Amino acid sequence: MEVLLIGIPKWNITELSGYEPITTFWQDFSIADKLGINDIEETYECIKSEWKDDFKYWTELCLVLNHKIWQWYERDNQKAVLYDKLWREADEMTSEWSDEKQEYYFQVTD
Repeated sequence: MEVLLIGIPKWNITELSGYEPITTFWQDFSIADKLGINDIEETYECIKSEWKDDFKYWTELCLVLNHKIWQWYERDNQKAVLYDKLWREADEMTSEWSDEKQEYYFQVTD
C-alpha cells in the first residue's frame, strides 16, 4: 500500500484577524486542492449538505473560500475561478439569514 503525503498550508487567519477557526474546512479544501477540481467541488457539496444550516460553520466556509481565491489567483486560474464561483454561491445564501446571523457573518468576514 502506498502512503499519500499531502502538505497543508498554514491558514494564518488568526494572525490576520484574531478569528479562531472552529472547523477543518481549510484542511479539507487544502487536501482537495491536491486532488483536483472535482474534489474541490465534491468537498463543497459535502460541506453544503451537512452544514448549510449552521451559520457559524457557513460563515467560516465563506472565509475559507475567499482565502482560497486569494491563494490561487496568481498560480492556478482554474482553481481561483472555481473558488470564486463557490464563494459567490455561499455568500449569496447568507442574504436570507436573520439580522443576528448576518451581524455575526459581517463581524467575522469584514
